[in-house]
Amino acid sequence: MASKAEEAAIGEKPVGGAGKNGILTTIKAMWTKIGILFIFIGMVILASFLSPAFLKANNLMNVVMQVSYIGLIALGVTGVIVSAGVDLSSGSIVALTAVVSSSFAQRPDWAAALFPGLTGLPFIVPLMVGLLVGSLVGFVNGWLIAKTNIPPFIATLGTMTAVRGLAQLYSRGRPVSGLSDAYNFIGQGSLFGVPFAVLLLLVLAIITHFMYSRTRFGRYVYAIGGNVNAARVSGINVGKNLILIYTFAGFLASVAGIVVASRIGSGQPGLGNGYELQAITAAVIGGTSFSSGGIGTVPGTIIGTLIIGVLNNILVLTNVSAYFQDIIRGIIIVGAVIIDERRRRVRK
Repeated sequence: MASKAEEAAIGEKPVGGAGKNGILTTIKAMWTKIGILFIFIGMVILASFLSPAFLKANNLMNVVMQVSYIGLIALGVTGVIVSAGVDLSSGSIVALTAVVSSSFAQRPDWAAALFPGLTGLPFIVPLMVGLLVGSLVGFVNGWLIAKTNIPPFIATLGTMTAVRGLAQLYSRGRPVSGLSDAYNFIGQGSLFGVPFAVLLLLVLAIITHFMYSRTRFGRYVYAIGGNVNAARVSGINVGKNLILIYTFAGFLASVAGIVVASRIGSGQPGLGNGYELQAITAAVIGGTSFSSGGIGTVPGTIIGTLIIGVLNNILVLTNVSAYFQDIIRGIIIVGAVIIDERRRRVRK
């Protein structure tokens, strides 16, 4: 059980009350929790009217597959935002993980191998190396924020730029191709008719939800985001937990990098560009508060990710210009933050 100080740090307020005001408060609270699900259902219905191809099984599976890597990043971003932080480096982590892990997954018969002496390695090697790289970048993010008191925006903006450059340097600006079948299975294979990447997202979403909602670490994440000073007073090691939060976010971004590289059969230094913004948008749409920490859930983030996927898919199916697609996505990002701000005022 959380202590009284931790509960105060989390900042939860009782819901309800007597009479009409109590009922309205309860309705508002319920809408905050499940309203995003009704919005998602409404978007699916609208999409089915706009394009008959939308409800086809292949297209629906493609939607889920397309957002699997954004969903993976968004899981980590949720914890970061809940702790009142932000991570702009996740897209760059995707790129660095993709090229590094791919360089250890190249086939022995590939003439243009990045490291000819390191081809044909066991399947586990590129996975472990890739996950280590992403986790290390996340650790650096957390250490900078916890130990130097640099604002999360500045710290992760710096690593975003540096890591992107490192990906270009490592791969010499070229795609790393000729990957093994075992490695490509992650992004291209399926189990029981379901893409393996989607199953991976589902498993990691369950683990992340349990970690944030049922463990002491999860309570600490919400406490830090709700009131960092109260968290310190209650005895929470804020610095240590911030490092863990960002390390886990880096880990999940590296999983996304491996999924993307294996899906296209090539690790490219330009991968992941803009993924961090899509992940942040998915989390905020799903109810994670960007304007005040301590609020957000993994199920909400998953629904927000699916909303992004449905939107992207319907824009393509209806032949909306790519330029207009960018404009619409930009409007949605701003709109999501405005809605979040309104939710924050209602909670107050």
